[in-house]
Amino acid sequence: MSGSGDSTRAILYALSANFAIAVAKGAAAFFTGSSAMLAETIHSLADCGNQLLLLLGMKQARQPASPEYPLGHGREVYFWSFLVAVMLFTVGGMFSLYEGVHKLRAGETEPGSSLWWAVAVLVFALIAEGISLRTCLQEVDKSRGHRSLWRWFRESRQAELVVIFGEDLAALVGLAFALLAVLATIITGNPVWDAIGTLGIGALLIVVAVLVAIEIKAMLIGQSVDPDRQRQIRQFLDGRPEIIRVISLITMQLGNEAMVSVQAHMREEKDVPLLVDQINAIELAMKQAFPEVRWSFFEPDVRAGV
Repeated sequence: MSGSGDSTRAILYALSANFAIAVAKGAAAFFTGSSAMLAETIHSLADCGNQLLLLLGMKQARQPASPEYPLGHGREVYFWSFLVAVMLFTVGGMFSLYEGVHKLRAGETEPGSSLWWAVAVLVFALIAEGISLRTCLQEVDKSRGHRSLWRWFRESRQAELVVIFGEDLAALVGLAFALLAVLATIITGNPVWDAIGTLGIGALLIVVAVLVAIEIKAMLIGQSVDPDRQRQIRQFLDGRPEIIRVISLITMQLGNEAMVSVQAHMREEKDVPLLVDQINAIELAMKQAFPEVRWSFFEPDVRAGV
């Protein structure tokens, strides 16, 4: 898609941020002996696994078309993105809810030194996730144009970028929750604040995971190209002098590539070789104007009444 964001760059930044956070949490767990921090280390490593799955999906999607898969493997990235959404729901959201309930029932908190280690790690994590989200937003801005972030999220067909955006945003807000909860625990000495913060993070991750899963599910089923892009393709066809009227335009997003099917009332009605040449010229020009269009199917119609 023209102006599309570089998903690979955003994924690599997210992977680097999560790995750095996992190392920081692991160091804190080692020096303090905190079991909670050890659990958080595992959590961050699981987040790294999410980014690796997205990279794997993008690699699989680049496999060439074959007789068994005539339209290529582009939609395979949707499967891996949906799997990441499921992991975000389970390993992220449900794990945090479990940990929050456990803390609430236990009514105990970590020693003061462990809590200050947690503050230091959370501040570092906020900085790292902030850099990752900023990079992701830079790539998002290349494709969202005049649209709001919410509208882009609902309309975008870049599954991996949608996942990274949702994951980074949830992580940043969740870390802010965690930092406030830990500071409240230090100030009041009441471990309930830490438990409440963990429950809030779990609820946030579940909501984001569900929203991401809904969007990826739509892509898996078979969505058209981005609505703005579809309008541009129709405007292009409407502006072609060989076409009187576009009767039908069907598009389908296939990963980073697209299929376009056109039925149009053509001006040329008698000279079949000329009609074929005109159709070939239209398809060539369309693929030059819209590089993501790999497959095009053109059905001419010369009956004005259709």
